[in-house]
Amino acid sequence: MLGLNVTKYEKHVEALSPQTLFTGQQLVWLPECASTNTEAQQLAVQNRATDGCCVITDKQTAGRGQRGNQWEAAPGENLTLSVVWRPSFLAAADQFLLSQAVALAVHDWLTVLLSPDPGLRVKWPNDIFFGHRKLGGILIENTLNGAKIQHSIVGIGLNINQQEFGVPTATSLFQLTGRAYSLPALVTHLLESLERRYLQLRAGRVGALRTEYLRVLYRFQEEHTYEAEGRTFRGQIVGVDEAGRLALAVGGQLRYFDLKQIRYLA
Repeated sequence: MLGLNVTKYEKHVEALSPQTLFTGQQLVWLPECASTNTEAQQLAVQNRATDGCCVITDKQTAGRGQRGNQWEAAPGENLTLSVVWRPSFLAAADQFLLSQAVALAVHDWLTVLLSPDPGLRVKWPNDIFFGHRKLGGILIENTLNGAKIQHSIVGIGLNINQQEFGVPTATSLFQLTGRAYSLPALVTHLLESLERRYLQLRAGRVGALRTEYLRVLYRFQEEHTYEAEGRTFRGQIVGVDEAGRLALAVGGQLRYFDLKQIRYLA
């Protein structure tokens, strides 16, 4: 059985004390689990998770990513966590705003660690890239209640101290800076960053969120090659609509794509 209100991350109990109103005030530490999103979802459904509950693990054996991919991370070297929020103020039709807020929060947090670098970007919808390599991923699973969001499970996986990867398109903070990081300290600041952006969203400052999201969007207003419906084409990312679809200018026309409809090429 999961223990609730556990302020524990290995032996560094004192490190997990985020200066937040609610995000991370309830902490659930699991040495190992299949998926922190799955565990957080169970807590939410059972009404055992307060708003802002955070589930953290050292080893995730069946983590999920976008497009149904599996998220792989070396145990004990990276951050793997899920936050439960209850954004009842947000209409189901506007749920991509939450995705933007979370992506910006992670970007904010990494910008401090990497000393503002133009190579740090958000790849639509919410992967975190440095240059052309993936530094982290976000998976948000929303449960709806009519036209409103009942609760959201915000899963975040970030490569921190891992030195080697099975694919050349991945990177970590260690590879970028040559430094090893204290994971508990990073969790504390990440939770604070997440709450700042969440409160911005809750206050209705969505215009600023949309503007800032485009400012850090990978390949924004650049000409590149893509594939959709079995065909390759050149296009330029020009925005994201309110439903979260990627907008590309292609041959003088504006085309919109959902996540599984387009693939990035050169």
